[in-house]
Amino acid sequence: MELAVISGKGGTGKSSVTAAFATLGEKLVVADCDVDAANLYLLFNPEHDTEKVYIGGHKAAVDHTLCAVCGICESYCRFDAIREEEGKIVISETSCDGCFFCSRICPMDAISMVRSDKSRMYSGSFRNGMMVYGRLAPGEENSGKLVSMVRDEAKRVAAEKGMKTILLDGPPGIGCPVISTVTGVDRIVIVTEPTMSGLADLKRVHEVARKFTSEVGVIINKSDLNEAMADRIEGWCAAQGSTLLGRLPFDRRVTDAMVAGRSVVEMYPDTEISKAINRIWNKFLANGKE
Repeated sequence: MELAVISGKGGTGKSSVTAAFATLGEKLVVADCDVDAANLYLLFNPEHDTEKVYIGGHKAAVDHTLCAVCGICESYCRFDAIREEEGKIVISETSCDGCFFCSRICPMDAISMVRSDKSRMYSGSFRNGMMVYGRLAPGEENSGKLVSMVRDEAKRVAAEKGMKTILLDGPPGIGCPVISTVTGVDRIVIVTEPTMSGLADLKRVHEVARKFTSEVGVIINKSDLNEAMADRIEGWCAAQGSTLLGRLPFDRRVTDAMVAGRSVVEMYPDTEISKAINRIWNKFLANGKE
């Protein structure tokens, strides 16, 4: 069973909730699909049993022994990635879109396309099972392909280790990486916060999630910071026919636990928030939706 935890915006506490789910006792596979800003590995410190190169695209490179500095490539580059400096053609790696056009029009065949191979996917064991995550190199485009690579590896590891549950920590928003995360999953949990922007983004991501599965639940994190807005979100969930899995209170010990390299349920199991997370896991994720 694949369970995806996503959010409509960053900063809702999605990864904190995922980390808590991942350390409730059951051995499972955790996949951090937020490859632009993977952070669960900082908390779980997994072993790196497997490392694979991810080719995210190509970048243009100039052979100055062949280049005639004619300027044709510079005049046609729509991304302003090419300029002449001190009598040489220089191509900016961060600005280059890898479109291949300059390499095709260069009359001297001085421009070649080099594979972008700085991104990585890792997998290995952590204290409560196995973990897979990707790290996209700075400036690399995230089209969702690395997310798919992470998910494929997670499925392979789960089958190899005989683990029945795959927990996906998805990226925020509604873009291609989110689509890659939720496609084909069994259940989706959306973590939101009691603010106007939280509700607005919840509506967007909820619309996307419902296109992939009817098993969609909502968690309101830090709900006691704005009870009126939390009530409004709960009413909206009821109107949509979606399950409100629960409300989690604001608790500074969540951050304290993360600083110590633990989840809140590991370090503070008797707190209200840890008990609430346990109830959510047992009700919706572990035993089925009620």
